[in-house]
Amino acid sequence: MSMATETEKAAERVAKLRAQAEKFAGPLAVAEAEWEAVREAEAARRAERAKAYDRKVVDTWMERAQEAVDSGDEPHKRFMEALAAEPWFAAYVEYRSARYKRGHVLTEAQRAQTALREVMTVPEPRLYDIAILDEIQRAVEKQAAALGAKFSEDLDAKREAFLAERD
Repeated sequence: MSMATETEKAAERVAKLRAQAEKFAGPLAVAEAEWEAVREAEAARRAERAKAYDRKVVDTWMERAQEAVDSGDEPHKRFMEALAAEPWFAAYVEYRSARYKRGHVLTEAQRAQTALREVMTVPEPRLYDIAILDEIQRAVEKQAAALGAKFSEDLDAKREAFLAERD
């Protein structure tokens, strides 16, 4: 086969493919335009749903925030009951009460020195923080933040479900 024949065959093939491409170019352009119109309509619909959702959030946030706060009342009660039943907690309370008892003794001694018009030699009562409370607080805050993040994800999912919902 000569080079001219190969060139002619290649040119014919290109011409056929161009003809096919032109044949589909019109329907493709129509389909793309329809697709874009559908996407724009969906974006507009979602924007309207977003406005409706956002209006509902603005109109109900105070009640929902109060419900969120109130939802902690029962768990707090259960926590305090469970905490009071823990032997380590009872021991900690006894330990801390010793500090308070010392404070009352010092206050009583200060009053007595004042009544006797003596020079004050009794020190001021002071309480010392215990590091275990900080550790407990850090553990609580870490787990509470994780629960809060899960709640935030749930709110986002509800919003997305609302936006995706058809009227």
